[in-house]
Amino acid sequence: MNKDFSRIIVFLRKERGISQKQAAADLGVSQALLSHYEKGIRECGLDFLVRAADYYEVSTDYLLGRTVQRSPVTISELPESDEFSRLKGNMINQINRRLLSNTTGIIYDLLAQMGSKRLTNAVSNYLMCAEYQIFRSIYSSNPSNPSVMFTLDQKRYKNLTSAAMLLDLEIADAVAERENLALTLSPDIISGYFENGASSLFNLIQFAERNVRSHNRADNN
Repeated sequence: MNKDFSRIIVFLRKERGISQKQAAADLGVSQALLSHYEKGIRECGLDFLVRAADYYEVSTDYLLGRTVQRSPVTISELPESDEFSRLKGNMINQINRRLLSNTTGIIYDLLAQMGSKRLTNAVSNYLMCAEYQIFRSIYSSNPSNPSVMFTLDQKRYKNLTSAAMLLDLEIADAVAERENLALTLSPDIISGYFENGASSLFNLIQFAERNVRSHNRADNN
């Protein structure tokens, strides 16, 4: 069991105001054994993991620290399982598109709450530059495609847009700090406010951080 499990089951028990004795009785184990689980002295079995997830009404991934979303993630309107092999590429496209679209919507809803035009402009410029880079990379993969729609030099546009994105990110941080625009947020608050859209945000965070870690491992090898 990973190191997050013991910390999380203690947190969930205390959050509910349940004594260790009561939790142990409800979960069908001795208090001494639950104490060992909570201290990380012993690892639990799969059956206890599932019981604990049901008891605290969270996913097993949440108990293991693999996600900040408490409830199991579901993405609606996916093909039936027997269609998966035929539509796998298309389905992945749809899932990623939904993750990005829903997360972008959440970002702009939060920006609206913060109420800063300068902050919204900086974030918008950052996102537009990112999409510009990707579109131009796709467009330029065929050298015969005419380049008349672009004004930035082909050899320099990646560096120029990357520099602009870094500057926009610095501007966004500076504006948020200077104008005291901080929002009170947590996974639970986000889940309550955005309901189903929060799943996309949480998954995007996981995928992005996993991607960053994999690139860092590759660079270090």
